[in-house]
Amino acid sequence: MKKTGMLELFEEMFREELMEYHRQFAVRKKPNVRLERTHRDAVLPGYEKLGDAGADVRSVTETVIQPGRRALLDLGFKIEIEDGWEIQVRPRSGLALKKGITVLNSPGTIDSGYRGPCGVILQNSSNEPFPVRVGDRIAQFVLKSAPQANFIWTDSVSSSERGEGGFGSTGVV
Repeated sequence: MKKTGMLELFEEMFREELMEYHRQFAVRKKPNVRLERTHRDAVLPGYEKLGDAGADVRSVTETVIQPGRRALLDLGFKIEIEDGWEIQVRPRSGLALKKGITVLNSPGTIDSGYRGPCGVILQNSSNEPFPVRVGDRIAQFVLKSAPQANFIWTDSVSSSERGEGGFGSTGVV
């Protein structure tokens, strides 16, 4: 089939460049994250401001986390994430700075194949008990692309400027 229009000629001349542009900059649809409520007080995760990366999640557990202790707090739902994506569970910066509260295994990962109840492991690194009430914003969910890699054995890995330097090799401060 012969292409004679300017658009077709342009597409033919710049096909590779257009494909690369599309791969890098095309707007992708937002993946759906389906939630099944398991507790009457459960609240959908929510973004506080336009452009936020993290959606706040709220506890359905009422407890007090003692200094130096940790607790698993129920979010009141099960989750279904589309294949190729994960949810990272991250601390809220205000709780970390002002109250010494963090997500213990930060970032926690919820894989796309997981269908069980969702919870957050909070740790109190302060010297004061930390009360948690039902409905408190306790952590953030960040949706991330999670492609699976091909892990392969090789006789050697290539060299790099950094080499084998790790664990503070670029300086502490």
